[in-house]
Amino acid sequence: MSSAVDVVEQPGLAPAGLDSEAAYAALSARDRRFDGRIWFGVTSTGVYCRPVCPAQTPRRENVRFFAAPAAAVSAGFRACRRCRPDSAPGSRHWDHRGDLVARALRLIADGAVDDGSVAGLARTLHVSERHLHRSLVAEVGAGPQQLALSRRAQTARLLIEQTDLPLSDVAFAAGFSSIRQFNDVMRREFGAPPSSLRRAPAPTVPSADQALVLRLRLRPPYDADGVGAFLRARAVPGLEVHELSRRGWTHRRVVPLPNRPAVAEVRLDGDHVVVRSDADLRDTAALVRRVRRWLDLDADPATVGAALSGDPVLAPLVAALPGMRVPTTVDPWETLVRAVVGQQVSVAGATTLLGRIVAEHGSDVAGMRAFPSPDVLAAAGPDVLGGMPRARAHAVHAAAEAAASGGVDLGDPDHDRLAAALLALPGIGPWTVGYLRLRGLADPDAFPAGDLVLRQSAAALGLPDDARGLEARSAAWSPWRAYAASHLWAASPAARRPSRASEEIA
Repeated sequence: MSSAVDVVEQPGLAPAGLDSEAAYAALSARDRRFDGRIWFGVTSTGVYCRPVCPAQTPRRENVRFFAAPAAAVSAGFRACRRCRPDSAPGSRHWDHRGDLVARALRLIADGAVDDGSVAGLARTLHVSERHLHRSLVAEVGAGPQQLALSRRAQTARLLIEQTDLPLSDVAFAAGFSSIRQFNDVMRREFGAPPSSLRRAPAPTVPSADQALVLRLRLRPPYDADGVGAFLRARAVPGLEVHELSRRGWTHRRVVPLPNRPAVAEVRLDGDHVVVRSDADLRDTAALVRRVRRWLDLDADPATVGAALSGDPVLAPLVAALPGMRVPTTVDPWETLVRAVVGQQVSVAGATTLLGRIVAEHGSDVAGMRAFPSPDVLAAAGPDVLGGMPRARAHAVHAAAEAAASGGVDLGDPDHDRLAAALLALPGIGPWTVGYLRLRGLADPDAFPAGDLVLRQSAAALGLPDDARGLEARSAAWSPWRAYAASHLWAASPAARRPSRASEEIA
């Protein structure tokens, strides 16, 4: 068996930031705080596990620690059948970083290697394939190809266990190029042929219903009321429907996906979110990724809470809402338009304007309307974007032209470079870019210090109420400043009435 990469105490190396002895203490205690952040392989059995695995604790000399499941597979371990490492909640510990490894991991998770190749990924990141591979192996323990294969294997297992799809359909839906590759990778990842992994799907979907139904795990506690209130207040007519019932809320909306847009319905069910969609099966991995990011299912409330509770001002806010999440949107382009349209108007007013844009320029998707693409709004021109000030309509149109022409790449993994490109456009200032980073790019360290409600809440708590002073004060909350902002918004009296943005159109 090849040597493994230990989780070592070096800033930024491993998501958990632990040395091997601390990591072993975490698995000995079955510490759920590290579930989804570290994995361990047992040399005496050849399997790798989650730190919450119910099996007998292995001897320290037989344990190797890893920063990702793909690293354990690269080292020759197969997934444990008891704790199911592939079913562990995700992690956001790479999302706040802007270096090469973090950008590569985000692109691989979004399917960059599936859609192109490792060479294409390296070109996107402006490095050589060799340097990219060396950097990922040094920090994560696996190269880009293995990370992409593990991603496909996890998607395949999700479909095998939760649907009754034929295994051949599962293989191609997960992104495998052949049945042989599918079988080989699944045996390597899980130590068993795909057919042996199948369980009776639950809940059973009626045969006449062709919807894809999946259950996505989250880390409790989860502020379902807060997330539901956010979605309800910002539901754009035609694009989204938010419904309340005794069981909680259900939200349905059109989601843009690589092959075709689809309608996705989500609802909370204990420690899972149930997703029901008519998506193309080839878009399964993309759908899962977008829903997890949209509803912030990969957040680790224990880690975030511990970091923010060190501040005496934030500590009582965190204690009041320990499951705080930062919901985003499913499409950065949509978020950018929402931010520009929402400048200096109430949330209700912005959703009304957005509803008009969707009704006039969106396309039909299963009885709902998709959000119009940059190409569509660029071709429409600013004069047809009625109901908003002329300067704001021109700002939306300028952003559409830039996104359609490639002058602004909303998929750019370098968020600082993207921010600079956006700030060069008319009508887009620091608040809009900050909001995009927080809601559209899911940056956990985004902090729109110029937001009016944010500054009002900060002032009420004795924090600086000017953008520059608040920005400086927020440095202590890094890398989880987006969650700090959410706590400040939730604590503000203005949160109980329609909020307004703080930026004027330039």
